[in-house]
Amino acid sequence: MYLFEFSFPLLIIIMCFTYSTWWYLNNRWWKLSSLPTNWPIVGMLPELIRNLHRVHEKTTEVLIESNGTFEFHGPVFANFNMLGTSDPENIHYILSKNFSNYPKGVEFRKYFDIFGNGIFSVDYELWEIHRKTTMYLMGHAKFHTLLERNIWEIIENGLRPILDDFAELDTLFDLQDIFHRFTFDVICKLLLDHDPKSLSIGLPHVPCEKAFNDTVDALLYRYILPECCWKLQKWLRIGREKKLIQAWEAFDQFLYPCISRKQEELMHKSTMKDEEFSFLNAFIKMYDQWKDGDLGTLQTFLRDTFLSLMLGGRDTTSAALTWFFALMAKNPLVEKKIREEIQQQLHLKEDENLNFFNIQETRKLVYLHAAFCETLRLFPSVAIEHKLPLEFDILPSGHRVSPNTRVMLSFYTMGRMESLWGKDCLEFKPERWISKRGEIKHEPSFKFTAFNAGPRACIGKEMAFTQMKIVAATIIHNYHIQVEDQIISPSSSVIIQVKHGLKVRLIKRVTLV
Repeated sequence: MYLFEFSFPLLIIIMCFTYSTWWYLNNRWWKLSSLPTNWPIVGMLPELIRNLHRVHEKTTEVLIESNGTFEFHGPVFANFNMLGTSDPENIHYILSKNFSNYPKGVEFRKYFDIFGNGIFSVDYELWEIHRKTTMYLMGHAKFHTLLERNIWEIIENGLRPILDDFAELDTLFDLQDIFHRFTFDVICKLLLDHDPKSLSIGLPHVPCEKAFNDTVDALLYRYILPECCWKLQKWLRIGREKKLIQAWEAFDQFLYPCISRKQEELMHKSTMKDEEFSFLNAFIKMYDQWKDGDLGTLQTFLRDTFLSLMLGGRDTTSAALTWFFALMAKNPLVEKKIREEIQQQLHLKEDENLNFFNIQETRKLVYLHAAFCETLRLFPSVAIEHKLPLEFDILPSGHRVSPNTRVMLSFYTMGRMESLWGKDCLEFKPERWISKRGEIKHEPSFKFTAFNAGPRACIGKEMAFTQMKIVAATIIHNYHIQVEDQIISPSSSVIIQVKHGLKVRLIKRVTLV
């Protein structure tokens, strides 16, 4: 009783103080600095909550004003202190030079528990085996043949019919949703030899495909809010945590039957030749070889593995494609140059349909490649990276970190820093990526971090560029996209998507000639 009498007034005081702080921050129009105020008890949490709808933009404002590194102080009642950085020397140090001291960590696995023991969330030897297995598969000659075939199959049977239908009906539609469905179908076909046909006339509801959107939204909130907040939501099954629970169920209901079916097919293979290239077979062998840790059942391990790869194959590529076309709408001269390059390098007439070109031919599309690099500089699919140091350390910037310091690397901010990209850093200029010899300029991965850096650099980079260039070239040559008048801004999620989608209309180019 005495405890209640003491704690309840204290709770009221904290709530009143928080509300007063909120009101003050919302009405301090005269404050020139973008740096959050560190208040007693609640720390900088009110400013964070006030900017949840634009968290990446706010992070960028703060880091740029702080010369690339900023210490965020959370409430005293929560272990919520954080160091944010976009300093390239810090990035290089954390992701490469002292890589062993900055694993994903137990805390990351807690936030991203939905991915289990997949490559996305594990460390050390298990991560190394995951990476070696996946790199072997992606380096296999049959992988590139399979990738090319699957991309064109989904384009011809899914993407083109859908786009033709929208063009004929002059219907407003969400291009981001189309790219989500396209990349989902491609990655499912590639990994599981199963086409869910989410990209079909009528755009059927596929729970597993939609579950990725709810997942990436919820996971960022887990990261930027005190643990007690999202755990309470999870216990009550409300808000984003409720959607995450439903997403988990949708993933399981989709993946387990696909895995079982594929296992049965492998059992009926009569020769090793039939089995020499199979994602499932390779990961089963990996599971059998792993003796140093509990991976759960084989089915669970395969589910975790494929889910992580599906996230990388669906969300990052679809996000880049969406931002690419959003930027094309604002830069028609860039689009014109891309169309001219496609016609010249692929030997097409302006009114001739583009139906097929191979992976080797995509390498001729230098300006298109540069436009995607520029898109990813401004809107990297993965905006932030989380690290938790194992031991006390001092970063090149002079900031000290402890095993309790959550380190947040902002890749979104790095693409918008004058010190890295010049005074025109906010402008969309594919030309900055092309050398005098007409080749793509190589930028260090600690400057251009769209594909991460160091030992954890993205192993699907070439696959992503191949898919993006084939899709973009097909659409740009065959169609004209008109983006509706709308506010285009990044979503507050782990994967930077266009908030509320990209609403467009479509016109067949052959009808314009």
